[in-house]
Formats: sequence, C-alpha cells, structure tokens
Amino acid sequence: MPFHDPTTSVPAPTSEDLPGTPVYKTKDRQEALSCSLMLSSVGISHNLSQSPDGMVLGVTDDDAQKARIQISTYLHENRNWPPRPTGRTDDFIPMLQPPTLLLIGALSLFYTVTGPWSDHSFWFTSGAGDATAILQNHEYYRLVTALTLHADSVHLLGNCLFGGFLFHFFCRLTGNGLGMFAMIITATLANYINVLLHGSNHLFIGFSTAVFAIIGSLAMISRKNRPTTKYSRILPFMAGAALLAMIGSSGERTDLGAHFFGLCCGLVAGWALSQPLMLKMRQSLFLQTALFLSSLAIITFSWQIALS
Repeated sequence: MPFHDPTTSVPAPTSEDLPGTPVYKTKDRQEALSCSLMLSSVGISHNLSQSPDGMVLGVTDDDAQKARIQISTYLHENRNWPPRPTGRTDDFIPMLQPPTLLLIGALSLFYTVTGPWSDHSFWFTSGAGDATAILQNHEYYRLVTALTLHADSVHLLGNCLFGGFLFHFFCRLTGNGLGMFAMIITATLANYINVLLHGSNHLFIGFSTAVFAIIGSLAMISRKNRPTTKYSRILPFMAGAALLAMIGSSGERTDLGAHFFGLCCGLVAGWALSQPLMLKMRQSLFLQTALFLSSLAIITFSWQIALS
C-alpha cells in the first residue's frame, strides 16, 4: 500500500482550475482587491483566487464581457491615482538637536533673578517694553529685553511649555541658528509695530510675541508641503487666526496687539524661509553657527545697554 505524506503541499490552483471564466490577472494584490470591490459594487458575481502567476478574478461566462469592460474602464480612470507629490521631499535634518532646553532653562533661570512684575524692580524699569521710552528716548533695546521678562510664574510656564514645543519643531525645519535668529528679529519687529500703533503709555513684557511669530512661520512653512488648491493660500491665515482666538486673546493682561502682529510677522518670515535660497542656506554649518551666536549677542547686548 503506497504511503502518502500528509505534509505534502497541494499545488496552487491555476486559472483553468477556477470556476467560470478568468477575466483579469495581476501580481498586485491591492489592485486585485480594488477590482474585486469594483465588480461587487456593480453587482457582478465573481471569485478571487491565487495562482502561480498572481491573483485571478473569475466570473461566469455570461458576465465575462461585461466584467472585462468594467475592469478596463476602472483601470483607465484610475491609472494615475493616487497622484505623485509635486516637488522634492524636504529631507533636511539639523546638524544639532534644537536648543529647546537651553531656551526654556534660560528663561526660567532669568525669572529666578528678575522675579515677577514689580513697578520698583530694577530689571523691569530698565528692560520692560515701554512705548514712551522707545518712541521718545529711542530705547529700542527694550523691544528685545521685554521678550525675556515675565509677569508671574504662570505667565512663564505657559510660554515655556507651549513656546518650547513649537520652537523645537520650528528649529527642526529651519536649523538652530536660522530659526533662533528669525524668531528674535520677527518678534522684535512685531513689538515695534505694536508700539507704533499703541503710542505712548503702553507697557509690555513676555515671550508670547515670539511664540506667535513661530506659529505664523510654521503655518506658512507647512503650506509648501500641501497640495496646491484654491484654499491653500488662506489655510495658513485660518490656522493662525484660530490659535490666536483660542490662546492669544484671553486674559486680563493679554497684549492682543503683540500676539496679532507676532502672528502676521511670522507669516511673512515663514514665506521668506520657504524660498529656495533660504532652504539651501539651511545646509551651511557656518551660517547656522553665525546666526545662533548673533542671536545670543543681540539679547546680551540689549541687556548690557539696559543695565548701563
């Protein structure tokens, strides 16, 4: 009596073994499943089986011609779907990790020195944003030093947590030096525009202007990775306005003007940072280092003038 090994594999069925008429064969499993789903949607009974040459769709003899037409039409209409992304993928990777902890640590450490807001504090009388001193006495360094002062611990905590999170991803896209320099220049310009519109008798402090500048920049930079549509031009403004309404317009001492102009200046900066020349400049270690050191020098020099 012959012995049959129960572990012997059974050969895969060929198209001749399938019931009915084979109408389509492909090695792409996903394509076969899509065609099967399409046939089901138009009410054509079929089966889908694996053969040595790939996946085979079989139908009855009566539905063979109709199924071939449906499959041919479906494949023709979807031959370029999904569309390939336009342009090159941004594969930029910073040479160093973003200095997020350095920024948060510096703001927190500086707060332990300056303390909360006080009309009699030497730090606040010398470095707080004062529209009168800026416009009449030309103390423009206050536009920078005001970014490093905070009214209380809650004010500091909010800016460090939310701002640090955004700053980290901002520098991941721009590089440490370029991101730091763009943030300081943009926030300083936003403070100055706010002072010009407020006029005298306006006091301001806090890092939140820089936070909203980063929000605007990130919103604009993200647009270049989005497919171009008739709404893509306004999406950055809508996203920034939504964040401004949610977190930038509440609170008794909230400086809405500084937040708004920080957002607007950030949108402009984000557009500039998205240009091909700036994207290419991100790769320069010399430029990133020079801009990072320049950012630290701007803050240090501003406080040296304030304290003198």
